[in-house]
Amino acid sequence: MEKSVPPRSLKKRWMCLFPPWRFTDLSDEILYSAYTRRLQQRALLRLLITGIMMQAFTSFVPGERVLDYVFRPLFVEMLLNVVFLLLYFFAPNTRTPCTHIVWFVLWGHLIYSAARRVGDSYNEMLGWAVVFQYLTLATLPFHYILLIVYSVISSVSYILAQYYNAMASEGRLPEDFVSQQVANASLLVGATFLGAAAYAISESQQRSAFQETKRSLRDKLTIEQQSKEQERLLLSVLPEHVAIQMRQDLGLIDTQFKKIYMSRHENVSILYADIVGFTAISSTYSAQDLVAILNELFARFDRLAEKYQQLRIKILGDCYYCISGAPVERPDHAVLCVHMGLSMVKAIKYVQQTTNSPVDMRVGIHTGAVLAGVLGQRQWQFDVYSRDVELANKMESSGMAGRVHVSEVTLSFLNNEFEVEPAHGERREEMLRQAGIKTYFIVRVLKPYQGGEERCIAEGAASSDMADALSDLKDDDEDSVLSPQEESKDNEELKIHAMLEEELVNRDDDKELANATTLCLTFKSSKVEEAYARRSDVYPLAVAAPPLLLIPTVVVLASFAVPPTWSLHAVYLALVLETGLVNVIYYAGYRYAQFKKKTISPTWKLFCGLFNIAVFVTANIAPLIICGSFETALQDGLRDDAPSHSGARHCAHPSYYYHVGAAAACGALWVWPMSGSQRCALLLALAGGHAAPALLHPALLRPLRPHRDPYLLPYNVTFDYAQHFYDAYAFTYAIRNILMLFMIVIALLIYNRYIESLERARHSRGERMRVQAEQAADLRRRNQALVHNVLPPHVASHFMGARHHHRDLYSQSYAEVGVLFASMPNFSEFYSEETVNNQGLECLRFLNEVISDFDLLLEDPQFSKDIIKIKTISSTYMAASGLNPTRQMQPSDGVLVRWAHLARLVEFALELQRVLAAINEQSFNHFVLRMGINHGPITAGVIGARKPHYDIWGNTVNVASRMESTGKAGCIQVTEETCQILQNFGYYFEQRGLVAVKGKGQLMTYYLQGKHDTAANLGHIPLEGEGEPRANGAAAARAPDDAGAERPLLPV
Repeated sequence: MEKSVPPRSLKKRWMCLFPPWRFTDLSDEILYSAYTRRLQQRALLRLLITGIMMQAFTSFVPGERVLDYVFRPLFVEMLLNVVFLLLYFFAPNTRTPCTHIVWFVLWGHLIYSAARRVGDSYNEMLGWAVVFQYLTLATLPFHYILLIVYSVISSVSYILAQYYNAMASEGRLPEDFVSQQVANASLLVGATFLGAAAYAISESQQRSAFQETKRSLRDKLTIEQQSKEQERLLLSVLPEHVAIQMRQDLGLIDTQFKKIYMSRHENVSILYADIVGFTAISSTYSAQDLVAILNELFARFDRLAEKYQQLRIKILGDCYYCISGAPVERPDHAVLCVHMGLSMVKAIKYVQQTTNSPVDMRVGIHTGAVLAGVLGQRQWQFDVYSRDVELANKMESSGMAGRVHVSEVTLSFLNNEFEVEPAHGERREEMLRQAGIKTYFIVRVLKPYQGGEERCIAEGAASSDMADALSDLKDDDEDSVLSPQEESKDNEELKIHAMLEEELVNRDDDKELANATTLCLTFKSSKVEEAYARRSDVYPLAVAAPPLLLIPTVVVLASFAVPPTWSLHAVYLALVLETGLVNVIYYAGYRYAQFKKKTISPTWKLFCGLFNIAVFVTANIAPLIICGSFETALQDGLRDDAPSHSGARHCAHPSYYYHVGAAAACGALWVWPMSGSQRCALLLALAGGHAAPALLHPALLRPLRPHRDPYLLPYNVTFDYAQHFYDAYAFTYAIRNILMLFMIVIALLIYNRYIESLERARHSRGERMRVQAEQAADLRRRNQALVHNVLPPHVASHFMGARHHHRDLYSQSYAEVGVLFASMPNFSEFYSEETVNNQGLECLRFLNEVISDFDLLLEDPQFSKDIIKIKTISSTYMAASGLNPTRQMQPSDGVLVRWAHLARLVEFALELQRVLAAINEQSFNHFVLRMGINHGPITAGVIGARKPHYDIWGNTVNVASRMESTGKAGCIQVTEETCQILQNFGYYFEQRGLVAVKGKGQLMTYYLQGKHDTAANLGHIPLEGEGEPRANGAAAARAPDDAGAERPLLPV
C-alpha cells in the first residue's frame, strides 16, 4: 500500500526551495516573498528602460552595414516594449511572467547584436552585457537559484555569440581569441559577483527591515492592547471628556494653580444606597469572601445602572451612589433613579440568601444641581458636589431599610408614575428640616418601566447542600474592564501577520514616498532628510567590494590588451597597493570602532569609497592615455621600425577599458552615503574621464583593424542608405564606446533612483513605525499614569500586568495597617453657592488646591513608600499606611520595625497641618484639620468589575473615622492602643476620656500633643527599603505615576 507523504514532509520539501537564510517560520517566508516580489516587480520598469537605452544605442550605432538586420528586430522590440509597458501599468498581476519574458527578449537582442556587430575586438556590446548581468542579480524578482541559472546562461551565450561572430566574419579564430574570451568571461564573472553581492546585501537589508517591521508591529500591538485595557479601565471610572482632557494635560508645565476639571449640571437626580447590617457580616467572612460578596452585589448594581441610564459616582465602603441627568441631560432622570432604587432593594435579597443574614438596602433620592468633576492629583474619582448632594445623603440616612426615600423635589419630576406615602424624614434629620424638604416613600410602581423587562435580579436560592455559602456567586459580567478576554497566541500571530501584510504588501509605498519627497527624491521635511543622511550602514565593509571583484579582469587585460610597458606596470602596482592600503586602514578602523562599540563614520566610508573608485578609474583610464599617445605618435608618420626606437607601439585591444568602465560605473553605485545629485556627478565624471583620452588623442578612435570597420569602405549609393545617414553612423561608430558609457550612465542613474526610492521607502516605513510606536507608548504611559491615579500601582499591576479572568478578584488582608481621616470641618461654612462664587465652583477650586497640595506630599520619598491615599470624601482626606504587599515582617521584629509606617502616618498628618497653615497664610483663611488615626487589621480590595473601585474595610477603618468625627478641630485623636504604640516613637499624648463609638461602645481616646526632643529621630527608624532622609515641607517632585481620585458629597 502506498504511503502518503505527511504534511510536515511536504513543508520540509517546500522549505528546501527557500534560501539558506530563510525565516524559520514558513508563513513569514511566504509573506516576505510576496513583499519582495512586489518591490522587485517595480524593477521591471527600470529593466525596460535600460533595455530601451540599449536599443537606442544599437539604433545610433548599428555596428554593421546592412541596416535592415538592425532596424527590423528593433521595430519588433519597440512594439514589445509598448506591450510590456501596457501590461505593467494595467495588468499588475502579469509583472512576474513579464519580467522573465523581458529578460529573455533583452538578452536575445544583446546576443543577436553581439553576434553580428564587427569591431577591433570580439567584445562588442560587452559593456551592456556587464550592466545587464549586474542588474539581473541585483534587482530581478527571481529565486536565487534561477538567478544563478540565468547568469550562467547569459555569460555562456555571450561567449558563444563572440565565437559565432569570429567564425562568421573571418572564418577562423584570431590568435588572441582565447585571451579575449577569458577577459570577457572574467569581466562578466566580476559583474556577476558584484550583482550577487548587491543581491545579498539588499536581501539582508530587506529581511532585517521585515523583521524590524514585524517587531515594531508586535510591540505596537502589545502596547495598543495594554493601552486598550488601560483605556477601558480609565473610561469606566472617568467620563470620556474628562479622561481625554486629563491625558492631554499630563506632562504640562505646572502653573501656580492646579487645574480643576469641574462642570455644573442642573436638574440631576442623586441616589444614595447604603447596606444596612453590613458591619455585622464584615467580621464573619474572610477578606476574599467579603470582597467577592461586595463585588457581586455592586456588579449587579452597575448593570442596573447601565439599564436605567445612571452614572455611578463611587462606592463609600458599603454605600453606593449614582446620578441621572449628567453629564448627558435627560427629562426622565428622576423616574429612572426611582426604578434604580427599587431594583437595588430587590437585588439585596441575593446577599440575604447567600450570607443568611438580615442585610437590607436603604435608598435615598434627591434632585437638584451638582458640580461634577475631579479634585486633587491622586486617586481620581469622578464625583459630584453641592448642597443637593448633601441633602441626598441625608435622604438615605433618614430613610428606612427596604424602602426608597424621595424628596418632594424628586417627586415633582416623577409624573405620577409611582404611588407614594409620607415618610416624615424631616423629623429624623435636622438638615432636611432646615431646608424645608418634605419626604416620601415609594409604595408601588404605577407605570412599568418601558426600557424592557427587568432582568432577573435575585437569582435562585442557594442550594441546601451548599457547603460554602459563596459557591453560588456567579458573575456574568463578561466585559469586565479589569480583565479583557485574552486572545490566544495563534490569534495574536494571525493579527500580526495581517498587519504585516497590510503594511508591507498592500501599502502603496510609491504614492506615500511621492507625497513625502521632492522631484529630486529628497524628503520635504528637513529633519527627516537629516535622519536619513545619518542612518546607519549595516554593511560598512561593502565599500571594498567593487575594486576587489574587478581587479582580476584588469590583471587579465594587462597580459594581452596593451603593450607591457613599465608605466602601465607602475599604474597597476599603484592600483593594487593604494587600494589595498586604504582598505586595510579602513578595515582596521572598522574593527576598532567595533571594539569601542561605536559606529564607523559615514564620512570615512564615503572617502574610502570615492578613493577606491577614483584609483580604479584612474588605473583604467591610464592605459587609454598611453595607448592614445602611442597611436598619435604612430599617426604622425613614424617609420615601421620607429616604435622599436621610440617605445611607441600599437595597443591590441584598448576598447576593453571602456567595458571595464561600465563595470566601474556599476561599482560607483556602492559609494555611500551620497545623494542622487552627487551620484549623478560621480557617474558623469566617470564617463567623462573615459572620454578624455579620446579628446587628448583623437587617434585613439581610429580603427586598429580596418577590415573589421564596416564604414571604412566607400559609400555605395545603391546598397547604402542616404549619404548623411552613412556619415553619421560612421562618426557614431568611431565613438561607440564613449557613447555606450554615457548611455549606460543614464540607465544606471535611473536604476539608482529606483534603489534610492526603495531605501527611502524602507527608512520612511521605519520612521513611521517608530513614530507610531512612540505615540502608542506615549498613550500607554499617559493612560498608565491616569490608571495609577485610579488604582494604587500594585493593584493596577495586578490587573494590567497579566491577563486575569474577570472572576479573579483582587482582595488582600492586612494585619497591621494605619488609617488616617483628616477633615476641614469649617469648610462647610466656607462653601456657598452664591453667584459671586460661581455657584460654588470657586469654593471647590480652593478645595482642589488644598487636596492637590496634600497629594503632593505623597510624592515625598519620606511618605511615598509607606502611605497611600485611599480617597477624599468631600473635604475629608483618607489615607492609610502599611498597605505595601511586598512588605515582609518577621515574628522577631519589634514595635519600632513593625509599626514604623504608623509613625510615618503621624508625621504625614502633622505635615498636612503645616501645609494647610501655609495655605491659610497665603489665602487669608483660617481652616483647621480635625484628624483621627487608628491601627489594626483591614480588608483591601477592588469592587466592581465594570467600574472598579479600590477601598478598605473593617472595624479599624470605622474606628478611625469615628476618631475624626468625634475629635476636636486642630487635634489628632487616637485610641488607647494606638497611643501605646506611638509612645514608643517618642510621641506624647493628653488623655481625653471615654468617647462613645458606634458599634464599639465607650473607648478611651487621646489627643496627640507632640514629640519628645530626646526621642530617636524618625528618620533613623529602621524602615524596610528606606535609605533616604526625610524631606521637610509640602514640596515634592511631581510624578503622575500613581493615584486615582475620588469624591462623594459636599463638606459636612
